[in-house]
Amino acid sequence: MSEERQVPEAEFRSYYGRPILKVTRWKEPHLPAYLFLGELSGAAAVLAAAAAATRRPALARSGRLIAAAAAYGGAGFLTAELGRPERFVNMLRVAKPTSPMSMGSWILAAHSGLVSAAAASEVTGQLPVLGAAAGLAASVTGPLLATYPGVLLANTAVPAWHTAYRELPLLFAGGAMTAAGAGGLAVSACRADRTDFDAARRLALAGAVMESAAGFGLERLHGLSGEPYRQGNSGNLLRTARFLTIGGAAATLAARRSRIAAGAAAALLTAGGVCAKFAVLRAGVASARDPRYVVAAQRGGA
Repeated sequence: MSEERQVPEAEFRSYYGRPILKVTRWKEPHLPAYLFLGELSGAAAVLAAAAAATRRPALARSGRLIAAAAAYGGAGFLTAELGRPERFVNMLRVAKPTSPMSMGSWILAAHSGLVSAAAASEVTGQLPVLGAAAGLAASVTGPLLATYPGVLLANTAVPAWHTAYRELPLLFAGGAMTAAGAGGLAVSACRADRTDFDAARRLALAGAVMESAAGFGLERLHGLSGEPYRQGNSGNLLRTARFLTIGGAAATLAARRSRIAAGAAAALLTAGGVCAKFAVLRAGVASARDPRYVVAAQRGGA
């Protein structure tokens, strides 16, 4: 005969029910927009360099212009998030290799300068050798810019982010490929010559597979730390992102024969990437706000 439990199971609580961690004050849509535009710029720079190496001038031109526009847009959202432009400049006063934030600031500054030089050379036709060199260098900083936010978030104490240190970099890498592929599809939908369509579609499909797999992995995280990716507003957004991404990937099958389908595929893939960034941000906020997730992580139960 089993004995009845005399003491109730312990509950995860904090003093007065207040959050144990300082809840992030990152604003919407500033941070999600910066994350999406950063990965778009990084992957577009790689796409442009690959197109230039394989003698596809139209795709190289589109990639360089998209990379520069996305870099400036992302920098604008980051500046708005920081509140004052000088705060970003202050982060460049020190280069600390062990700090993802410090390295990310330098990567963003270097990448923005490189894609700006490549795009300016493409538009003006001046200094083509320098522009090509800048575009090639941007293909090195591009992957770093696209994936470092996943490392930065996983390096925090926020349970939903720290536990997902494997999945977040893959989510950002896949999202970067999907975003760049969507940009190529959008350009293809606006041009009569669609010789570069297949390259953009293959990139979008590869990114959609990686991004969807990483999102599924977030939902399958064990313990309490995975709950924000399965429940509430962040869980709904993550599932919506996956449906949009899969829908966009499916739409690419008809995109070669239809410009409307190409535009729809680009829109769905872009919306899926943006939703994923909102989901990650809100999951982190939810896990930091609830003391249960923080206490469970400290006890090794997350």
